[in-house]
Amino acid sequence: MSFFKKIFSSEKKETLDKGLEKSKTSFFSKLGKAVAGKSKVDDEVLDNLEEILVSSDVGVDTTLKIIERIEERVSRDKYLGTDELNQILREEIASLLSETNSGEETDFVIPADKKPYVLMVVGVNGVGKTTTIGKLAYQFKKQGKKVVLGAADTFRAAAIDQLQVWADRVDVPIVRQNMGSDPASVAFDTLKSAVSQDADVVIIDTAGRLHNKVNLMNELTKVKRVMQKVVGDAPHDVLLVLDGSTGQNAFEQAKQFTKATEVTSLAVTKLDGTAKGGVVIGISDQFKIPVKYIGVGEGIEDLQVFNKYEFVDSFFK
Repeated sequence: MSFFKKIFSSEKKETLDKGLEKSKTSFFSKLGKAVAGKSKVDDEVLDNLEEILVSSDVGVDTTLKIIERIEERVSRDKYLGTDELNQILREEIASLLSETNSGEETDFVIPADKKPYVLMVVGVNGVGKTTTIGKLAYQFKKQGKKVVLGAADTFRAAAIDQLQVWADRVDVPIVRQNMGSDPASVAFDTLKSAVSQDADVVIIDTAGRLHNKVNLMNELTKVKRVMQKVVGDAPHDVLLVLDGSTGQNAFEQAKQFTKATEVTSLAVTKLDGTAKGGVVIGISDQFKIPVKYIGVGEGIEDLQVFNKYEFVDSFFK
């Protein structure tokens, strides 16, 4: 497929290659054993491949889709050598990701007609939510955008303090209240402040509790409703942050959050420390929500805009 001939930005691609190293090594060591001594893709190879994809956290449903697509090609082409399997997997997974992600994005962009552009960030505690917000603020500021942060996760003092650390590090204003304050009140004040400062981007942190979905749903609905009193169509994006290193647990979190609120995009973090990078493929496919960002390292530059071509190229390099 011609899209694999694209020239990627070398520095970003090197970071991505390095970040997916564990996932790739684990996957290909298993694949190598599955095709050892085989010259063609037969039922046994497909059975082994199915097991490899599931154990790589691609997820059962997505794995079955991929296997089905490969079976169709085997049936159509009559003979497929195992040496072709790598390329076929690349093509079929890229095709699967195409159904959810446009895949052409390479930079952090916001719509020119939304000012301020309001981004509400959701996700359970510990997935890298605050770090993702800080890194996003850095990227937008680097582009010359005026960014304001809102600390609406008021149930943990640590969450407010952690966001303050990032605001100081990136040197952007933050709106915060005391622990236990009404999150909707913080969101309202943040948007009022952003409008008065003629800000370009507002990023609102929210509480990461899932133990009571009804409360979470009510809270997020209230936060949205109150924000709309200031900016009529806010939020413009509801970003769910998931920890890629938790594998199938990330699927469960995605399931719970998409029930609790309308999620419009995903960020998958901590892919550099895990062999579970396949989770990006499964989550993108199963929830039909575009993966917008991926975290492939701890550095401030290591949050990347997700580009499906680069991801598949790095995974199958």
